[in-house]
Amino acid sequence: MRTRKVTVSTDVHGHTAGWSETEQAPPTTPTPDPTAAAFFDVDNTVMQGASIYWFARGLAARKYFTTGDLARFAWQQAKFRLLATEHAGDMSQAKEAALAFIHGWRVEDVERLADEIFDELMAPRIWAGTRKLAQRHLDSGQRVWLVSAAPVEIGRVIAARLGLTGAIGTVAEVVDGAYTGRLVGELMHGPAKAEAVTQLAAVEGLDLTRCAAYSDSANDLPMLTTVGHPVAVNPDAALLRQARERGWDVRDFRTGRRAVKIAVPSTAAAGLVAGAVSAGLALHRRRRTP
Repeated sequence: MRTRKVTVSTDVHGHTAGWSETEQAPPTTPTPDPTAAAFFDVDNTVMQGASIYWFARGLAARKYFTTGDLARFAWQQAKFRLLATEHAGDMSQAKEAALAFIHGWRVEDVERLADEIFDELMAPRIWAGTRKLAQRHLDSGQRVWLVSAAPVEIGRVIAARLGLTGAIGTVAEVVDGAYTGRLVGELMHGPAKAEAVTQLAAVEGLDLTRCAAYSDSANDLPMLTTVGHPVAVNPDAALLRQARERGWDVRDFRTGRRAVKIAVPSTAAAGLVAGAVSAGLALHRRRRTP
């Protein structure tokens, strides 16, 4: 699979955003609408659960680390994240842990694995309703971007497989085609998503008042309030309350027990898994390389 270079942009506040376009085009070519676009959060918005969770599950199935490692270090990371909610300074450690697991891996290998794991574990968990929403924008000639805390390369693979324009994501430092395990800028989370969307709009000539954004989490309120057409998809309680107060459209594609289950591999769990993957791969790196 050929890769596209990740574009990195820094605004006056020093925040770094990364975005990468896919090479796939929609099967039809509607009249372009160059000033409008849609931005979709990924975890629990586009797919059931967190993309990094399913990526980790796929790696475990390939024996890059054991499920025992995953469970043990996830528990340790859970305790850490509980403390981090009260001690903001500890988040610097969380940022480093988030991408440490791909230290030394080549970008092409991560994309290859993400492509394989998408078919096995992610594709069956794509919300059909959300995908239809994205397709409506494409059919209207608008571009559609995923916005995820996952490494932008993984987001790009998911976007490509769904036939979308591209992805905005966390930027991992790359030297000579391999990840150093360090971040460039901030995690693509909360206000960082809003800043990245604003940067991309400036580069692409988008009118944000004509753009739409979709998310399941109140953490994405900065991004949702940046555009003219925010939509709550499978919303958590806090976002549902905000959406009702603000008169936003709400779409919920969860039904019955399925609605309860999405909380298991949730956005919060993604943080736990990131820490687990970091530790697990560190222990087993000498056993295998991608």
